[in-house]
Formats: sequence, C-alpha cells, structure tokens
Amino acid sequence: MADTKNQNIHLAVFKGKTIRKTLFQKEWWFSILDIIQILTNSPQPKTYWAKMKERDKEMSQPFPFWEQLKMPAEDGKMRKTDCANTEGMFRIIQSVPSPKAEPLKRWLAKVGYERVQEIENPELAIKRTKILYKLKGYPDDWIEKRMRGIAVREELTDEWQKRGAKEKKDYEILTAEISKATFGLIPQEYKKLKGLKRENLRDHMDDFELILTMLGERTTTEIHKTEDSRACRN
Repeated sequence: MADTKNQNIHLAVFKGKTIRKTLFQKEWWFSILDIIQILTNSPQPKTYWAKMKERDKEMSQPFPFWEQLKMPAEDGKMRKTDCANTEGMFRIIQSVPSPKAEPLKRWLAKVGYERVQEIENPELAIKRTKILYKLKGYPDDWIEKRMRGIAVREELTDEWQKRGAKEKKDYEILTAEISKATFGLIPQEYKKLKGLKRENLRDHMDDFELILTMLGERTTTEIHKTEDSRACRN
C-alpha cells in the first residue's frame, strides 16, 4: 500500500453523484469504486471491479494503474480504498462499456488540469473554493469565515509539522484535543451529534462554531510560537 500521510481528502460531484478523491504525490487520485458505480449503476461496484481485474492481467496489479489509499468509508472510518490517478482512471473507464464514459473522461481531465493550475497558482485554488461554496448556497459572510478558518488551520498544521507530526493520526489526535477543549466533543462525536458521515464537519458549522474553531486553533498556534520564543531566551 502506498504511503498516504499528509493526504487531503475531498468529495467531488459528477452529475449529482459523489466521487471521493485525495491528493497524493501532487495529483488527484479518485475512488475506483465510486467511478465504476457511476459508469455502471451497479449495486455491487466492488464485484464489478473484481471481475475487471480477473479479465485484465495488467489491471490486476496495483502499479501503475491504481494504488490503495485510505479514504473515508460509509461508516466514517478511514479504510484502504482502490484509487487511480487521472491517467489510470482513463485506462479503467475505457474498459467499461457505458454512455457516461466520454463525459466522465472529460470531467476527469478538467479536474486533473485544475489541480496542476492550483499548484502553480495557490490563489486560484482559493477562488475556486469560494465559488464552490457559493454554488452550494452558503452566504458570503459564512464563506469568508470558512476561508479564514482554512488559512488558520494551515498555519497550525505547519507548526505541528515543524514539531514532528508526520502521520495522519498525529494530526487527528492534536485536532481532537483542541475540539474537546473548545466544544467538549472530539470531531467524531461532533459529527455524530450533527448526523454526519462522510461530510466535512466544518462545512456544517454555523458562524459561531467557525469562529470558536478559529480561535482555538489560532490560540494553539500562538502558544507554540511563544514557547519557542521562551526556549530561545532561556
């Protein structure tokens, strides 16, 4: 299985259907089962994918067409999931007879290209994120708080990385401590309270919750920096 640390898990939408995707080696990797379900409308995409691998010896081997990366499953837990990048997904789609194949390939090409643009121009990623939230119906003032919260979060995770945080679990533990101190609940408990499964918890927070989250994470960042300053003086 590939090394999946420092992943960013996202949900994409193709014609109303959800596709899990994650950043790995600076490009998007998509859930193969999600793509197959869209192409075939099969109630058992795992079985369909297994039969595809049986028929195609090249496809039966993970590299270079696909990798196993951790993604959120239906139960909310991170589980090993067969994923492919844009090139690998094209190879898989070509093996599935479906009228949705061509539209889906065009969609994948667009998403993959956008990621390259965002790496070269980070401001473009911010603009696109704002547009997505706007299309989902979020008000402008909420979007501004959410974007500010993302920036605060990135600054905090940078501090954690400097202090040796490497695995996804490291960040989850540290995040849980802040959430517990702020809301009295760890993120998993908070999601359950809100009736969420795969959804992003912060996308379902109101303005006040976003502000409290920012305050907790910003305060933690400043404490880290202050402790370093004190250590230097001593």
